Amino acid sequence: MISPIKPILFVVSGPAGSGKGTVTKMLPKSYPDTIGLSVSYTTRTPRDGETHGVEYSFTDRKSFLEMVRNGEIVEHTTYNGNLYGTPRAEIERIMGGGKDIVLEIEVDGATQIRKDFPEAVCIMMIPPDAKTLESRLRGRNSECESDILLRLERAKEELLFSPNYDYLVINYDGMETECSKQIKSIIDAEHSKMSVWSDFLADFF
Repeated sequence: MISPIKPILFVVSGPAGSGKGTVTKMLPKSYPDTIGLSVSYTTRTPRDGETHGVEYSFTDRKSFLEMVRNGEIVEHTTYNGNLYGTPRAEIERIMGGGKDIVLEIEVDGATQIRKDFPEAVCIMMIPPDAKTLESRLRGRNSECESDILLRLERAKEELLFSPNYDYLVINYDGMETECSKQIKSIIDAEHSKMSVWSDFLADFF
């Protein structure tokens, strides 16, 4: 029996402080044979402990815009004055290798992805409440007060996009592993949908 399963593109979005970066990076580590994680480009300055090509691929604004013009960036957005974008080559490489791909991107980037990849599955990740969100942002000690306030205002805007998403995942403090398992269960469920198997069943006999 030949499996009809094909790679699926998954999008994970959420406010800064939702923990989406930590959780999504767990997925390819736990399931390296079936899940790949795209590394986005950004023009922002690396934070302490960040490595080029791991958290992000860091570049300058001129180079980023040139990649956009050349069609090398499949979606991009501006966040707090910095550019972020997903390289098309990463999507093609990972899905071409037979793996699902997880994109950790902003809500407007997810809207762009849906235009090119209407079959994409979108997951919104949030903390349990606004108080936890603010506590996480302040606990990072990496941004000034004005930036924190901007991120909180941005979070309100991002949640307005939640009706456009397929799933909601709440990331509680200290529960990142459980949260990643919940996303994996969503991935498994998407591969078990009857629509995925319809052609296979039609040719069963």
